Amino acid sequence: MDDGLVAGDTAALVGWALVLLAVSVLNALLGIARHRTMTKIRMDASFRSVRATVWHTSRLGASLARRVSAGEVVTVGISDVNTVAQALTVTGPGVGAVLAYAVVAVVLFTISPLLTALVLGGVPLLAIAVGPFLRRIEHTGGEYRAYQGRLTTRLVDVVAGLRVLNGLGGKAFVAERYEQQSQGLVDRGYRVAGPSSWVGALSGGLPALFLAAVVWSSARMAAVGDITIGDLVAVYGYVAVLVIPVASFIEGAGDIARARVAGQRIIDLLNLPVVRHNDDDPAMIPTGCGPLADPDSGVIVRPGAFTALVAARPAEATAVIERLGHLSTDSEAGVTWAGVRIHDVAREEFRHRLVVADNHAEVFAGTVRDVVAGRLEPDDDRIRAAIRTAVAEDVVEALPGGLDAAIAAGGSDLSGGQRQRIQLARAVYSTPDVLLAVDPTSAVDANTEAAMIDRLREARRGTTTVVTTASPLVLDRADEVVVLINGHASSVGRHAELLRSDPYYRDLVSRAQDDTEADE
Repeated sequence: MDDGLVAGDTAALVGWALVLLAVSVLNALLGIARHRTMTKIRMDASFRSVRATVWHTSRLGASLARRVSAGEVVTVGISDVNTVAQALTVTGPGVGAVLAYAVVAVVLFTISPLLTALVLGGVPLLAIAVGPFLRRIEHTGGEYRAYQGRLTTRLVDVVAGLRVLNGLGGKAFVAERYEQQSQGLVDRGYRVAGPSSWVGALSGGLPALFLAAVVWSSARMAAVGDITIGDLVAVYGYVAVLVIPVASFIEGAGDIARARVAGQRIIDLLNLPVVRHNDDDPAMIPTGCGPLADPDSGVIVRPGAFTALVAARPAEATAVIERLGHLSTDSEAGVTWAGVRIHDVAREEFRHRLVVADNHAEVFAGTVRDVVAGRLEPDDDRIRAAIRTAVAEDVVEALPGGLDAAIAAGGSDLSGGQRQRIQLARAVYSTPDVLLAVDPTSAVDANTEAAMIDRLREARRGTTTVVTTASPLVLDRADEVVVLINGHASSVGRHAELLRSDPYYRDLVSRAQDDTEADE
């Protein structure tokens, strides 16, 4: 300004104009590179977070559903990973803001130490001004995020049970209840939006006020001759450069506050303990198996026997299955198989030789053939044999296409009893040395239940099978019944023997039979 316009030097004017053009082109190129880099960082962070959560949830296996809700997992995968990824893009603009702040301060110092002091003191004050709003975002954001997870869980449950709700005529009631709870989420959203909107407003308003204050001060200095007109224009340009970095810095602070909430939910999920296997130096289970022993409950499963676990509280029997199947971290080192700690067995060998059949196991979309075969190679003859063992022939016959018939994700196009039999067929098809089944006949009628147990005993003859049940039909067909009281084995024997010798068992079976008759 002073060399070209004021002095009337055309060559200087053209030279500085070319410099300005070159800087503008450079800024455009840097802006393109910046956008590409930030997009790459954001996508890479999202994929890394998703990969970490998916890997961890797959390692948690069947125990995941009992530790964290489906809605929480969905919200982590859809919302939280994106929030954290967005916050990581703050790094580039944040570093740029600090560098620009330092460079402008140095350049201003050559013009006026007073203006330098004003800039150095003003920017930190802007950051302090938004501090209370950031803390408010973290507090209200945590409440909002927890409520969002619970509401998503309810939505997942409603979608999964929509057919049942339609049949019972309860869809309208559930929809009304969900609408009320959604309104609660909206109210919490407003509490988060309040401080967030203030951060957005301050990120635009405060830098503008800061620019006005510096320009006003420099104009007064130019008026009294302390600085030149060129210095005044330069000061305006330097401080105007700071407006965007300072605004980005304030917005980035809001992104980080929200990411701290989302990141904590991801960390909570990743901190869920996983049952461990010794894959570095694994122990081998002897051929032909051996007894499966759970010292926590005192349950010992004889090899080759059809064993039934019965308890007044089904969760106690399920807990035993989880420990025997190495799905629980409660006592992962205590359970032994043929004298070998299951913790010391390689994961792949253990999962190949022992299978846990849970009614909550996922049914993925695919043909009947693919669903029953699971991760194994499909063999139509073996698949049909497994389907017959599970008394699921009528299920397949009712579907168009037989083994090629499609089953929807989650088995949503099947009834509860049909889905349960398909799940049992899948477990039978894997032909494990040990099959642990959690109440495999709970959703079928008495005739089907009797046929399922008879065929399962025949198909599994010579191999170890353990079921949890309170059904007299199943208990009567078991080689051995283990009675659990408060999670510990109290008596062991055949069904008829225990009816004569164990009053607790007799009363337990009588109550179960009365409940069955009442349901019928």
